[in-house]
Amino acid sequence: MALRIPLRVCPWWTLLCFGLLAAVARGSEKNHKYEDHEKVNLWVNKVGPYNNPQETYNYYYLPFCKRHPAMKAQHSWGGLGEVLQGNELIHSQLDIKFKESSTGTEICSMILDEHKASVFEDAIRRQYWFEMFIDDLPLWGFVGELKKDDKGVEQAYIYTSKKIDVSYNGDRIIQVNLTTAVPVLVAPGAKLDFRYSVDWHATKTPFSRRFERYLDYVFFEHKIHWFSLVNSFMMVLFLTGLVAIILMRTLRKDYARYARSAADALDGALDAESLERDFSEESGWKLVHGDVFRPPRHLTLLAASVGTGVQLVFLCTSVILLTIAGSFFEERGTILTCFIIAYALTSFIGGYVSGGLYARHEGRYWIRTMLLSASLFPGLCFGIAFGLNTIAIFYHSLAAVPFAYIMAVLLLWGFISFPLCLIGTIVGRNWNSIPNYPCRVKRIPSPIPDKHWYLRPWAICAAGGLLPFGSIFIEMYFVFTSFWNYKVYYIYGFLLLVVLILLVVSVCVTIVGTYFLLNAENYHWQWTAFGMSASTSFYVFLYSVHYFLFKTKMTGFFQTCFYFGYTSMFCLGLALLCGAVGYMAAAAFVRTIYRNVKCD
Repeated sequence: MALRIPLRVCPWWTLLCFGLLAAVARGSEKNHKYEDHEKVNLWVNKVGPYNNPQETYNYYYLPFCKRHPAMKAQHSWGGLGEVLQGNELIHSQLDIKFKESSTGTEICSMILDEHKASVFEDAIRRQYWFEMFIDDLPLWGFVGELKKDDKGVEQAYIYTSKKIDVSYNGDRIIQVNLTTAVPVLVAPGAKLDFRYSVDWHATKTPFSRRFERYLDYVFFEHKIHWFSLVNSFMMVLFLTGLVAIILMRTLRKDYARYARSAADALDGALDAESLERDFSEESGWKLVHGDVFRPPRHLTLLAASVGTGVQLVFLCTSVILLTIAGSFFEERGTILTCFIIAYALTSFIGGYVSGGLYARHEGRYWIRTMLLSASLFPGLCFGIAFGLNTIAIFYHSLAAVPFAYIMAVLLLWGFISFPLCLIGTIVGRNWNSIPNYPCRVKRIPSPIPDKHWYLRPWAICAAGGLLPFGSIFIEMYFVFTSFWNYKVYYIYGFLLLVVLILLVVSVCVTIVGTYFLLNAENYHWQWTAFGMSASTSFYVFLYSVHYFLFKTKMTGFFQTCFYFGYTSMFCLGLALLCGAVGYMAAAAFVRTIYRNVKCD
């Protein structure tokens, strides 16, 4: 007898218990273990043009017939990341059982009318592919193919037979393969008899290695990839050595000359002419000691940008480390879900850094800074995503995010990210707000002399991003190819090393550029330091344009918008991340060099 409890009399704790039990039951279905002759689900996911990875649609967007048309579609709803990546799994209604082979089993039959024939023909000519899943293992295949007739005219043929080969080890599924066959000419009035076959084969491959066949070792572990890492590492050694030699020698010489001149002047050992000559030689960074710690322009925006950038540094590092430890790339949407949740949890860091930076410069509108810190990067990304989502809705694409999941992201931001940013700002204002500058700020700003064009802030910023971009140039190719060309990126240990190299190169370049700017007697170093490292993203965006034009075959308004929309989000995050690292390095450098100089 089935147990039925009226919903109206269920207390809240009863519903919670049933919810937990349902979660446990769902977890038991995900343990990838099957009994002999137990039902195995085949889920159909999406279809779309092969050259346009983001232009995907529901599997039944194409007029495929169903085995049981009257049966309500059964969905498999994944996590937040899976939905944001445009997945919608629907049960195929095929009767597949563990270790039970079948041959030529009928799925359904249909006669093409003029509309359905036109839809299938257009899909085949655009090289539509489809995706299915068995036991969380993907299956891919093309809808059809083009063949030339006797007159040399290309005709569209649709595949009507699917053969699924499944390898198992004990009670677990290890490998799945799909072969499509029996092409039928697409034309009005044509009859399509869709059939499927399933063959089961035993294998000795362990369950822990079943995902390795989807990893392209030849591509990602190519010699050029290792060479790029070694080359970037040598660049780091060269830059750190260059910074140590040039700056330490130059600054030591400046310190010695400055100290000698000051001591001799106090002792009266110099005559008037030599004293005038020595002090006339004093120029550059020492002359701006009364202005170098002046609050920067647009302090609110700078504090929010630096705080968000530092948060992104911790976010990316933590996500990469979690992925290395957990192999999240094997599960659909897990990395994206981890990224969103980790961003919300690291909002405390962003608020702490931005609040402390704003308070140290005696900013008065800290609430405005906190609001900007909490919404800067999410707001920019949401604005771009809103435009892309509108386009996806117009195209009826799976890339359109349902309203419920949009609200879930907004609630995650409103109830976790925003409060943590507020708490971090308050803590930063109270614990990290003491200026403690080695030099006092003069009341009247000093005039900035006009210098050559290559010593102006815009030129220094433009040149500052070249070396950091050079250190990640090769890795950008592998990342872009992985994201836009159906390859699984799995070398996150490699990526962690590249990120560390990028940060070290950004630090070195920013320190050198800041020293040149101060020697030009320009004390507006804050935004210049931020821009020197942030300009790396500008070169990454230029590279993305080159990649789009020469390395892909993407076409259409939809795919173009999604390509540059996602790339813009990535470049914005990279700009904030690198800019914050550059600013923090420059701030530490400026504080260090003026600590040893008599500023009175």
